[in-house]
Amino acid sequence: MSERKPLVSLGDLTWDVLAKPDTMLLPGGDTTGRMELSGGGSAANLAVWARRVGHPATFIGKIGKDRFGDLALHELEAEDVQAEVITTTAHLTGVILALIDRRGQRAMLTGQGADWELLPEELPVKPLQGAKHLHLTAWSLFRDPPRAAALEAAKVAKAAGATLSLDPGSFQMIQQMGVDSFLSIVDGIPFDVMFPNDDEARAMSGKRQHEKALDWLRGRYPHALVVLKMDEDGALIEGPDTPRVHVPATDDTLVDATGAGDAFGGAFLAGWLKHRDAEKAAQVAVQVGGWVVSRFGARPPADAELAARLKAVNA
Repeated sequence: MSERKPLVSLGDLTWDVLAKPDTMLLPGGDTTGRMELSGGGSAANLAVWARRVGHPATFIGKIGKDRFGDLALHELEAEDVQAEVITTTAHLTGVILALIDRRGQRAMLTGQGADWELLPEELPVKPLQGAKHLHLTAWSLFRDPPRAAALEAAKVAKAAGATLSLDPGSFQMIQQMGVDSFLSIVDGIPFDVMFPNDDEARAMSGKRQHEKALDWLRGRYPHALVVLKMDEDGALIEGPDTPRVHVPATDDTLVDATGAGDAFGGAFLAGWLKHRDAEKAAQVAVQVGGWVVSRFGARPPADAELAARLKAVNA
């Protein structure tokens, strides 16, 4: 592996169950559909995509000592992601059910497994101190544990000179937690980059239009680069040193949106950490995100088309 300092992603490594019914699910009924089982979790997915795009990556999280944990860890290591996992017999590895409708949009049911039980004293300190960048998702903030561990990880990595990014995670969880409570936690995190999607930006800001939501986020977090993910509308970015710019989406056909935001974030950070050009990083990220949504699952096997896209956008 490269001697470059890695991107470290902390949070959830889970076992994903993806289900796309051929027809509407009815109470008591049966239907056919497409299903897939694979390793997942937002933080783990982002680490995989940063590594695929060329930046060394490390994942930190907690899994159960069970078969699903073994399988998820094996898939992560097969992607050349360094795994710093804590294992436990007290909790099972988390499982996420993604129900995908005929349009490709997904609804997630997240089981609260071992990934929700990470404690500050369990953190591997050396990988955090050796990180070039630490990425957190709000799934590590919605309850405690694992909130205290995530906040401690941010403190350790920042003190050692790392930059920090945050993905707000889930508009529904933000609403359930309460916007004011969520913002009070986020306000205390010294992140350098934020990756909200349009639903999360709307939940946080109360603004329905993309431009106004970005205005609100930049006003509240003037120190941060905000990368607003807008699905088929591409990405809208602005930061302290980055004028507002819109990066169009690709014209890929939506098959499954699962993990597209994580793929976008991992690809963006791989580029941004290399050259600090946010617009160029976003151009790579929309290509990766478009490739992912046109396939099934959060980590489809890399192919020649993905390689060609990355080569073209980096030319």
